[in-house]
Amino acid sequence: MQAPIDNSHPTRYWHVLDDGRVQCDVCPRYCKLHEGQRGLCFVRGALDKKIVLTTYGRSSGYCIDPVEKKPLNHFLPGTPILSFGTAGCNLACKFCQNWDISKSREIDTLADSAEPEVIARAASRLGCSSVAFTYNDPVVFMEYAIDVAKACRAAGIKTVAVTAGYMCEEPRQEFYQHMDAANVDLKGFTDEFYRKICGAELQPVLDTLAYLKHHTGVWFEITTLLIPGLNDSDAELNAMTQWGVSHLGPDIPWHFTAFHPDWKMLDRPATPPETLARAREIARKNGVRYAYTGNVHDRVGGSTYCHHCGALLIGRDWYVLHEWNLDAAGACKTCGTKCAGVFEAAPGRWGSRRMPVTLRNFA
Repeated sequence: MQAPIDNSHPTRYWHVLDDGRVQCDVCPRYCKLHEGQRGLCFVRGALDKKIVLTTYGRSSGYCIDPVEKKPLNHFLPGTPILSFGTAGCNLACKFCQNWDISKSREIDTLADSAEPEVIARAASRLGCSSVAFTYNDPVVFMEYAIDVAKACRAAGIKTVAVTAGYMCEEPRQEFYQHMDAANVDLKGFTDEFYRKICGAELQPVLDTLAYLKHHTGVWFEITTLLIPGLNDSDAELNAMTQWGVSHLGPDIPWHFTAFHPDWKMLDRPATPPETLARAREIARKNGVRYAYTGNVHDRVGGSTYCHHCGALLIGRDWYVLHEWNLDAAGACKTCGTKCAGVFEAAPGRWGSRRMPVTLRNFA
């Protein structure tokens, strides 16, 4: 039995069907709901012949992270980012590593609350350069995320969407008008993987990536979690990265990260470091200039190198920067070649700290 809809915020992307149900048009799942029903995401539901958002202004908690943890390696490196999520998700990934948040059906998990202006004020006073919508996908709470982004922009704070990119065209356009950066999960490169493992489709994600590249100024990076035997073959990695270079260009950073058994996929082994190194090399051979390994200790695979002369530009050890060889304009100090990204004249010094915070004092 679903929880009653007792907290609602109006939304825009829906329409009433001939049979009286209301269809949500935010993502390609197109949930068709009777009165009082919730969509698969659990946080958008039908109330009074409209789709409402039930988690506006509520969060599962706030934490200051290094921006590299999102992961973003070419967006304000070394700086702290105020991170939060809500509950629910519009995918059904069997391997979800934030399943306690993204698959939560307990609204009580949303213990913290904050209006958009409070989040922007907190980020500013805490010295954060940006705010991340993360832990669960901001697509499902896009109205809240957009309002937070507006407040942050007014305060000089940037915003980051950590997302699976599973979104329809019209809401996608509105959403990304307000974002400064994104990390998009490209979870695999076959329809079979998306259908069987994620309960979704591949093409809308590719459409989001292409839209970001060709129709916005949003800085974005890609993450692919490699699961042994499911999406880590040479053939799939070749096809995926060749598509990326062909459709997005060579400058989009690509993170290949390690899977660990979780939620409904406890029968698979963790990803060997060798698989990540192999994926990185395949990407580089196919023209990806900035390919990274993640969720493992790999100083080489986690560092940034000049695509022209090969010089070390940003040395990383986990989330700690130990080398910085970019000039004030973001170019290689050795050969002068520009490194793609959003950089300040000097790196941040936040390091690897993870600091939970409460916003109660900023209200």
